[in-house]
Amino acid sequence: MGKSERSPDRVADRFQTLQYQLRRCFRQRGPVKFDDFDVLVIPSLTLDQQQLEKIPGVHQYEERFLFSLTRLRNPKMRLIYVTSQPLHPSVIDYYLHLMPGIPFSHARDRLLLFSTYDSSKKSLTEKILERPRLVERIRQVLRPSQTYMVCFNSTPLERELSVRLQIPLLASDPNLADWGTKSGSRQIFGESDIPHPDGSPLVRTETDLAGEVAALWNRQPQLRRVVVKLNEGFSGEGNAILDLEPLRDVPCGQRVAAIRDRFSRLSFQAGGETWESFGSRIPDLGAIVEAFVEGEIKRSPSVQCQIHPSGEVEVLSTHDQILGGPDGQIFEGCRFPADEAYRLPLQTLGERVGQNLAAKGALERFGLDFVAVRRGDGEWDLQAIEINLRRGGTTHPFMTLQLLTNGQYDRATGLFYSQQQQPKYYIASDNLQKDCYRGLLPNDLMDIVADHHLHFDSCRETGTVFHLMGCLSQYGKLGLTCIGNSPREAQDIYDRVVAVLDEETRAIEPDEEQGEEMRSGDNVAAFPASKMSV
Repeated sequence: MGKSERSPDRVADRFQTLQYQLRRCFRQRGPVKFDDFDVLVIPSLTLDQQQLEKIPGVHQYEERFLFSLTRLRNPKMRLIYVTSQPLHPSVIDYYLHLMPGIPFSHARDRLLLFSTYDSSKKSLTEKILERPRLVERIRQVLRPSQTYMVCFNSTPLERELSVRLQIPLLASDPNLADWGTKSGSRQIFGESDIPHPDGSPLVRTETDLAGEVAALWNRQPQLRRVVVKLNEGFSGEGNAILDLEPLRDVPCGQRVAAIRDRFSRLSFQAGGETWESFGSRIPDLGAIVEAFVEGEIKRSPSVQCQIHPSGEVEVLSTHDQILGGPDGQIFEGCRFPADEAYRLPLQTLGERVGQNLAAKGALERFGLDFVAVRRGDGEWDLQAIEINLRRGGTTHPFMTLQLLTNGQYDRATGLFYSQQQQPKYYIASDNLQKDCYRGLLPNDLMDIVADHHLHFDSCRETGTVFHLMGCLSQYGKLGLTCIGNSPREAQDIYDRVVAVLDEETRAIEPDEEQGEEMRSGDNVAAFPASKMSV
């Protein structure tokens, strides 16, 4: 009996055919990178919904891909953008006006917007697939031989949508997703000779997890803490810290039971997390344990790479990540580029991992996160933590810089240069969140930006590009990328934006007493100059 049209095997076969066509087309075109292709943007976070719920305004994160609108500076292409809820018109206008030299009406005519009109907690891709008429309307506007699809992360849902629309997906096959998990990352590190913390294989029971903690402790008796990680956690939300010091006097033969008893006292990185919730997902997702990397001077750099359809691995950027949470494991933002002391070694390690992934058939962007600890001799020790086989929090700010300046990343220095050969730097965050910003509408933000000249200056190619504007009114949350000609200028631009927003939102408070109440939330996820020192 043959395969049914909608069977998983049939979908997988058709997907492979589309991916093969994409790779063949790229090889035939040589250095041309799809300049005359249309792009279908599906900004779906198809991730564990329980973890996503812990991020305020997470479903507005579909706006993070709006930097893609600057692709419309190429007059040959169209961009099709799908969201759960319709985008605010002023948000669309804001991005389209970032492109000097392109008539607004010309760019707007080449932008096609679709919405599911669904605010439920399902992923966007799932919402689209549940609406066959919407799928058909999208398919009718596509040019099958000149359109490809991009997404945040690739799962069987994105694969099915690709097949239903009959266009290739510029992303890795979902069958390769395990290489982007915590356990898969550790296997890649071992195969690629990448330094990484001692740790465990994947386990799916509390008892096995406790046993792996005990085994790791026996191998490294000096350990003070270990990190317990859900296998498919992201942005640090699926991590927890286990303090071993209270168990120091427990005999080795009794440690497994004692460790299991202490799981209820884990220090969770996600707000509101409990062991009952965390532990309930271990049988399904699996978990690993790793040695916690200690150090008085410690940073969290990352490197981003791209695997082209041709198989070539390209280093795109390096960043120093800004982390928060109880033990500094929650991603809050980033600074570009990473410190010059280790940005070139990061590139080398990233390329090595990319070559391994490319040999396995991976495609498109991936990120590689590290912990860097400064040794007594002043050198930095780099330990790889995880592979993100998807776009991440560093993707949209770098592509924003790239598309706005039309500049180039220089592999020799690890710097980004504009067309005028001016090096560029930025600070970016998805988490500028304050209580006093609640109630601001996108139009209000545009008024403030115009009044105080906070916009991106296309002549100097410096200034601020905002995103996540849909989070402002309900959550008081905003994303921004502050671009400068030096690290100090990028910091100054960021500080001025925060100062102006603070002043503008406090100026309209009805009385001083209420203002003081609002000020009590001012330290949420802000980047003070001391934290962002350069």
